Amino acid sequence: MDTGKLDIIERAGGIEFTVKVVPGASRTKVAGLWGAALKLAVAAPPEGGQANGAVTRLLAEVLGVKPAQVSIVGGLTKPLKRIAVAGQTSARARVRLAELG
Repeated sequence: MDTGKLDIIERAGGIEFTVKVVPGASRTKVAGLWGAALKLAVAAPPEGGQANGAVTRLLAEVLGVKPAQVSIVGGLTKPLKRIAVAGQTSARARVRLAELG
């Protein structure tokens, strides 16, 4: 995946970026880019925070961090969400995402 268009902002202690979430997908995966955001498909439904939990678990796995290091800091009930990842750099995140192909 070409991560050059993904807008990742360095913050004190980590990074922030935007994701576009498609809940109720056939399987949970990183689906590519959506403009300057990362597009995620999650199998979980959008009820009761299930899709949000799937998003944080997927990003933790993909970025090689603990799930507790990934948090949704904006857009909890919306398809466009702002994600914060503690203990991660933009360079490391881009490498991990590029490895997805």
